Amino acid sequence: MLSDIKLAVEGASGDEPVIILQALGTDDERITATTWAELDRTVDADHLTSIYIPELAAPVGAGYVSFHELARTLREQCPWDIEQTHESLVPHLLEETYEVVDAVHGLDPDDPKTDEDLIEELGDLLYQIEFHATIAEQEGRFTIADVTTGIHDKLVRRHPHVFGNVTVDGTDEVLANWDDIKRDEKDRTSIFQGIPRSMPSLSYAAKVGKKTSKVGFDWPAVNGAFSKIGEETGELHAAIGTGDTDHTREELGDLLFAVVNVARHLDIDPELALRAATDKFRTRFEGVEELARQREIDLHSAELSVLDTLWDEVKDNDSAG
Repeated sequence: MLSDIKLAVEGASGDEPVIILQALGTDDERITATTWAELDRTVDADHLTSIYIPELAAPVGAGYVSFHELARTLREQCPWDIEQTHESLVPHLLEETYEVVDAVHGLDPDDPKTDEDLIEELGDLLYQIEFHATIAEQEGRFTIADVTTGIHDKLVRRHPHVFGNVTVDGTDEVLANWDDIKRDEKDRTSIFQGIPRSMPSLSYAAKVGKKTSKVGFDWPAVNGAFSKIGEETGELHAAIGTGDTDHTREELGDLLFAVVNVARHLDIDPELALRAATDKFRTRFEGVEELARQREIDLHSAELSVLDTLWDEVKDNDSAG
């Protein structure tokens, strides 16, 4: 047992002091001082054995404490950091979030370098969180401790099947309980409260559609959503014919919303689907650029038919691959 304990801890030097406590409060009580390296060689452990380790390697929070102090130092001494506000940091927060997503998508179990990329991007995102908390701390509003305590307590409340006596049968019940608890906590009067309007538009549309679906305002199957695409396409054509820009924009939005509903029924994230399609288009057009360079074709002056030919060639090569 003591050997298993030793093997379960990484980063110990072996010289750390350990106190072994045996049969405390009985006539056989023994208190033995040893080291981490000698832990499993000093006594025979039994059910009345405990170990006390004053210090073992670096605690998990040690790195974060140092990081927190660094954020405060930068905020107090770096001219750029000093000038920032919650609002000015929003673009950086979004950019770092997207870079984390890219790093997640780039993970390769056979390439440790991809783990390093994710570690770096998660650190950049964590700094943004710490930066906002540091600003708030200086303003006397809240601290990072309030942030961590808040999320800790919320997760405990919303996992009664882990920390309480609630029994669940699968993920669907977990999510249903989460929504019920969240609604009670927030005392919300609308199903849409809590959906950020600043979300990317496709994700925003999917979230809104999902909320209404939960109360029964939805097509029973994907076919209904498909037919709506045809209807909205016709209305967009009609709007274009009027020359009314505002009306055309509105009808285009309705068409996009209809497409998102199809994606929702298919359980496909429209944001990810469009991103994948855009990446595919970008990669293929980069292939067109490469072919044009090889054949000394000027893309800016080439006829559309020439570009279409190059595009088809790249597409055929993709299919063949």
